[in-house]
Amino acid sequence: MTAHLGHKKTRLISVIAATVIALACGTNYVYSAWAPQYAQRLKLSSTQTNLIGTAGNLGMYATGIPSGILVDARGPRWGVFIGTVFFAAGYYPIAKAFDAGPGVYSIASLCLFSFFTGAGSCSAFTAAIKAAALNFPDHRGTATAFPLAAFGLSAFFFSTVALALPHDTSHFLLLLASGTVVLPAVSFFFLSSPPSRGSYEQLPQHESQRLHRTRSADDRAQLHNPNTGTPQKQRTSTTFPRSSRSGSYTDDDRIADGSEQSSLLSTPDPGSPKHDVSDSSDAPADAPPPDLDIRGMRLLPHREFWLLFVLLGLMCGIGLMTINNIGGVAQALWLSKDPETPGSLIANRQVLHVSILSVMSFSGRLTSGIGSDVLVRKYMLSRFWCLFAASVVFICAQIAAMTITHPTLLVLVSGLTGFAYGMLFGVYPSLVAHTFGVHGMSQNWGVMTLAPVISGNIFNLIFGKIYDARSVVDDKTGDRQCLQGKSCYEGAYYMTLGASFGAMAICLYSIRHDNAISASRKDKGRRKSVGGMVD
Repeated sequence: MTAHLGHKKTRLISVIAATVIALACGTNYVYSAWAPQYAQRLKLSSTQTNLIGTAGNLGMYATGIPSGILVDARGPRWGVFIGTVFFAAGYYPIAKAFDAGPGVYSIASLCLFSFFTGAGSCSAFTAAIKAAALNFPDHRGTATAFPLAAFGLSAFFFSTVALALPHDTSHFLLLLASGTVVLPAVSFFFLSSPPSRGSYEQLPQHESQRLHRTRSADDRAQLHNPNTGTPQKQRTSTTFPRSSRSGSYTDDDRIADGSEQSSLLSTPDPGSPKHDVSDSSDAPADAPPPDLDIRGMRLLPHREFWLLFVLLGLMCGIGLMTINNIGGVAQALWLSKDPETPGSLIANRQVLHVSILSVMSFSGRLTSGIGSDVLVRKYMLSRFWCLFAASVVFICAQIAAMTITHPTLLVLVSGLTGFAYGMLFGVYPSLVAHTFGVHGMSQNWGVMTLAPVISGNIFNLIFGKIYDARSVVDDKTGDRQCLQGKSCYEGAYYMTLGASFGAMAICLYSIRHDNAISASRKDKGRRKSVGGMVD
């Protein structure tokens, strides 16, 4: 009993450590709070500023695959260690470049430093999520919710701590450089990672009668031999465990197998005995089969992969454009209202918008995470409805950005964008696991995060080009400013508005596709049930 309580305490401490690590991993979203002052100090154009910000996004999303492979192979602590090194190699030189002034560091080197900050975020965050999942394998959703929420609150956390420091960009950059190293380094020693459970375990007789896989003769002999260990991964299709009317298939069983109902890529096993589908109407609606494992190059032939890839790219790119440029948008509106607006006021408003983005992202993650479970378990609806809702909120945010002319109303843009962005990431990992299986989740999520690299680059660079085209450069100081209000960036938001409608259309198609597969599966189940009764 004492040993059990001690083990549970260790696991709780590990999840707390993972949450603290995640708190240091969302700092790329605070970029727009210091980017305008950084650009002014180093005499950078909006395009160059967006290039630096995009390099950070590239580091965060493009390193997902190697980070996932590293953490899966060597354990979470290695990911935290590598992430801490990248943080130090990124933020400290960025802070030093600000103090050194213009011309000391090239744009290429600044982009490299920014890339390191993104790579550090990806590596450490992947490790935090993995550690939380390993410590509570039967409650992964709840365990991983804490680091996911902390990631969303990261920008708000650092912006709030900065209020206790002198209000200048130099001190804020030093805070980022120190905090992103200290938080993971201290938490490293409290992080534990118990070995993950085997993918397949010997089933009790009453369960094995309800779980049927297509096997070779050798596989069947191995499964029924009590002296053998856990059988190797099956190579063929599977039928999900059905919940019986007696309720012997519990919620914990579903969580251990992926916690949802049925995969988009799975179909009922035609070789299953007919009586096994007799209570298919009671089956849970959204859990991937225990042996579903599609990863790597095997993703490419599946239409579902490309739907999810393009959808994440569009919606993430829309959010990143505002997240990276809300500081410039605020500056343009304040200067158009009064060109003599103090720089300290503008800087404070920029930090405010970053905080709003962070808090609303946190709220959106909770809303879509909990809401998607309610949709699936209570109303038997597709999780894609959460993405549809996010696309509607994104549309509202783009319209607000194109119409708002008073800077105090800009909170609508930052609030709506943060909420939609949070909704996107609150449900997307579940969709990936639901579609391709939980065993290759780290690698598959790394593949998916390549999509924002493409869209984020395009949207941010177009924003920078439009902003620069309407800016003027002071011949004496070299400062670059745009005094045309919303005209400074309006064209970029027309582009993202079109992308938002495109994302909405893909969501509706995905819902229709998901429903068609579910209806087909239920129809096959009914026909098998009728056939069994006739026999």
